[in-house]
Formats: sequence, structure tokens, C-alpha cells
Amino acid sequence: MKISASILATKLTELGKTVPHYDSSAIDLMHMDVMDGNFVPQISFGEALSKEVKALTSIPLDVHLMVSKPENHVSKYYELSPYCITFHIETTDFPVRLAQEIKSHGTKVGVSLNPGTLVSSLENVLPYIDLILLMTVEPGFYGQKFILNGMEKIKKAKELIGSRPIELEVDGGVNDTNIQELKKNGVDIVVVGAGLYKTGNPVDNARNLKSLTK
Repeated sequence: MKISASILATKLTELGKTVPHYDSSAIDLMHMDVMDGNFVPQISFGEALSKEVKALTSIPLDVHLMVSKPENHVSKYYELSPYCITFHIETTDFPVRLAQEIKSHGTKVGVSLNPGTLVSSLENVLPYIDLILLMTVEPGFYGQKFILNGMEKIKKAKELIGSRPIELEVDGGVNDTNIQELKKNGVDIVVVGAGLYKTGNPVDNARNLKSLTK
């Protein structure tokens, strides 16, 4: 299981001190929650801070666009050569076109769902994507608890994926109490915020979480 460290959960003023010491054997991806204050109520950061994080580490970026009309923003992230660029199915009328554009730049494509959005809404985009990101909290606020029906939605997503080479990522409320069940239900990547940064060293915390999934 890969761990994607949520930059939103860090102290942004300390990124220059902390990120260069991240060990890629513990932290696989750097999760960049780009928020526009429109699709979600918060404004976080954009391509400028993402570029700074890219310069601090060799760990690939996991770009999560929580923005309205992502087709107007996505080109800003191609030069960062991220592991994946993920947009929300709720935010665009042109998901297939957008997925094809992202792939044409040599980047994996992810599509995300809010907790209230049906997994079946992804059926027509499956041939064009590499990753599904399920939000297991309402997007836009750090530190929420894992939603009650999260595991059932994960199972439905795995059924929809079937034998397709599509990774399943989960974002929200991931910690040492549920990571084993997430692994058991076929989750490939977990985004971790408070579970890494609330106390202690984030690299040590990541290693401890990974040890629970072996």
C-alpha cells in the first residue's frame, strides 16, 4: 500500500525544513490538495506552492484538483511531472476530454468522488482513467473522521474496477484504526494527514502505518 502524505496537514511555513528529509521508502507520494474556495469552501494553494514542494523532494506529487472547471487549471501542473492529476467528476462537463488531455502529457489520470456521489457515475469514464480517489470525508476541511459508509463505497468501487488496471485511493480519516481494513478491501493508496502530522515524526508515523498492512 502506498502512502500519500497530505501537504494540507503540514505547517506550510516549515516545508523547507521537513520535506527534504522525507524518506521515499516510507512516504510514496506528496498529496497536493488544490482548493479554489468555490467547489470547496476553503482556499489552500495552487501551482506555485506545488512547484516549491516539487523542488524540495524526489517523491512524486499526487495532485488533487478540488476546483471548479479543472480544465481551466490542469495545464499549470504538467511541468511538475506528477504521479497523477486527479479531478472531481462533479466539477466538469467534459471528463473524458479532460482525461484524454492529461494522458496526452504523459501523466496518470485520476477521478475523485465526494461522499454523496454514486460510484456508478464513473462507469463511462473507466476506459480513460488510471485511478479512482474516494473521499471518505467531505472535502475542504482537515481532520475529519472517516464517514460511516466509507467501506461499503470502497467495496462498490472495487467491483466497478474489476480487472481493469485502475488504482483505488482513499482520502479522509485514515489512521492506524482502519488502515488494515482498507488494505483488506483492496485500497492501493491512502492519503494521510492527521495520522502523519498530529504528533511525532511523519516519516516514522508512515512507517508504522505501512507495517500494519504487511
